[in-house]
Amino acid sequence: MQKFSPVILFMITLIAILFTANAKANDQTDPLPSWNESSTKKNIIDFVKQVTDKTNSHYVPPMDRIATFDNDGTLWVEQPIYTQFIFAIDRLKAMSAQHPEWKTQKPYSLILSGDKKALAALNVQDMERIMAVTHAGMSVEVFNKLAQDWLQKAKSPRYDRLYTQLIYQPMLEVMNYLRQNDFNIYIVTGGGQDFVRAFSDKTYHILPRQVIGTAGKTKYTYQNKQPVLIKLPEVLLVDDKAGKPEAINLFIGQKPIIAFGNSDGDKEMLEWTQSNARPHLMLLVHHDDAAREYAYGPESKVGTFSDALMNEANNQHWQVISMMHDWKTIFPAVIK
Repeated sequence: MQKFSPVILFMITLIAILFTANAKANDQTDPLPSWNESSTKKNIIDFVKQVTDKTNSHYVPPMDRIATFDNDGTLWVEQPIYTQFIFAIDRLKAMSAQHPEWKTQKPYSLILSGDKKALAALNVQDMERIMAVTHAGMSVEVFNKLAQDWLQKAKSPRYDRLYTQLIYQPMLEVMNYLRQNDFNIYIVTGGGQDFVRAFSDKTYHILPRQVIGTAGKTKYTYQNKQPVLIKLPEVLLVDDKAGKPEAINLFIGQKPIIAFGNSDGDKEMLEWTQSNARPHLMLLVHHDDAAREYAYGPESKVGTFSDALMNEANNQHWQVISMMHDWKTIFPAVIK
């Protein structure tokens, strides 16, 4: 047997102690540092530990660890109006010189007049018409570039920050925690699929193919003898309410085991997740922090969180995330 000198034995022992201490420190590292120590945080961590522990009866294989996240109001700010609609308004104004008829045609004339009261009165159908004329008639690649260019300079008047900086740090941590534990993460949003795909990778580290959203029809054709997909002013899929589980089935083919939402539009997605025979966890972000973000619920036209949804969440034991009480911080630090 080979004999080691006392100095070498001491060094080996020291390395072993340091390695063990480092391993224990890593085990104790908080995966969700922007969350307060609440039952909600504990339930998320406990759930992940259970489904990833092969010795646990609730273990779920990696291929079945599906996580779905709504976007507007769940991953980033949606008040006072959806970011994509602000993009559409700016596009309408930029395009108005080529469409003088818009000055007398509603709802376009309401936008171009600059009347804020008229803007606030726009209904869903008005928004759909504005989105159709500003998002169609171009290739998918051109739209993607327009959206990316806009997002690189457009800022929120309230926060004076880029919209892609108004994402929720606690939710970024959750996605990273799930990713580290071999979850397959998808964004399932009522927003435009192409619009969210334009920034999902850089902002959330979610690849475009992992984004499911409301989609418009496209037409395969040729420009300069090259094949292109042209966006049409027609809706192919509305990824909201019942459309969410329908889209999840169409694109993923499996039920999620964990789902995050924030409004009535996410109810069916959470119900679909709850129907999974495997262990499951359903969570809703509740906007109750007017000082750091916004406080809204049943009366809001944007991100409506109705009393009926709250009742269902309580009755079904869904986790309701309080921005005020569960989150230490809302947004990531801005690096100058």
